[in-house]
Order: sequence, then structure tokens, then C-alpha cells
Amino acid sequence: MEKLYFKWPVTLGRRIHAPVEKVWETISSPGNLSYCHPFCEKNPVEQWPGVGSKDAVHYYNGMVLHREFFRWIVGEGYDLKIGGFKNKPSRVSWRIRAESPTHSTLTISICTHILQHVPVFIRWLPHYLYLHPMLRSYLNSVLKGFEFYITTGQPVKRNQWGSHPKFSSRER
Repeated sequence: MEKLYFKWPVTLGRRIHAPVEKVWETISSPGNLSYCHPFCEKNPVEQWPGVGSKDAVHYYNGMVLHREFFRWIVGEGYDLKIGGFKNKPSRVSWRIRAESPTHSTLTISICTHILQHVPVFIRWLPHYLYLHPMLRSYLNSVLKGFEFYITTGQPVKRNQWGSHPKFSSRER
């Protein structure tokens, strides 16, 4: 695997009222984005589980991104590449940490390829004014979706916590 040097990954975590085992069971289930992700229309699986797993994320705005898992740590999380066929993939890490026997924290970190080719002294402005807030908003909704599904057993609805300009426009 090539070594990549990303500047300023965007990371967000959420405390969930569930043990690590239940959170792991959910995030490691094939097609889990279909019922946990508020901007995902469908999540077809090509290969599952473990290293080499592949699936696709079909967003409500019509965008399709493909995921390929290159690290799979049972009970703890995984790392994956995500992107379209024409662009460089971003790296995403999902991790679960036990807070107590009944509470866990699910954390997602995104190392996006966007702006990586731009010199650092120029990159910081669009990163902090646009990219960072946009991705934090996205991660907040995704983490709320997983928390909602894990704690209620009910699938998340489209745009349950509001739409997102990059991934899911408002319902018509």
C-alpha cells in the first residue's frame, strides 16, 4: 500500500448507549448504510466481510462512490478507500471505543484527497472555511444515523436530520 500524507483529517465521534459488540455488529453488517445513513439511497455489496470487502454508496443526489476495505479489525473498526471511478480515493477510518459496558464511542475520520495537491499555505483557507465544516456536518448526520439505528432498531429516514448540499438535496 502506498504511503499517503494527508493534512488535516476531519474526525468526529459520537457516544452511543450500546456496548461495543452491538456497535460492531451494526457497522460490520453488509449493506448497513442502507438503514443507518441519512443520505444513502442504497448500499449494494459486492464482497463481504473483511479485508477486500467492496460496496457502493448511492447517495440521494445521484452520486455513487465505491468503497474498498483495506484494514478490518474485528470488534474495533476498519479502514477503507472511497471514491468514484474518475477521482482519487479518500481514506476513511471507523473506530469503536468502549466507554463502559453499556456505552461506546463511534468515531469516523476522513482523509480527503481534495486539496492535497494544493500548497499548504493556500490550502488552509478553503479547508477551514468550506471542506472542514461541510465534512463535519456530514459526519454528524451519519453518526446520528448509526446511533439512531443501534438504539431504536428503526431504519433512518432520508435527510432525517436535514439535507446536505453535497450528498443529498431536499426531497421534492
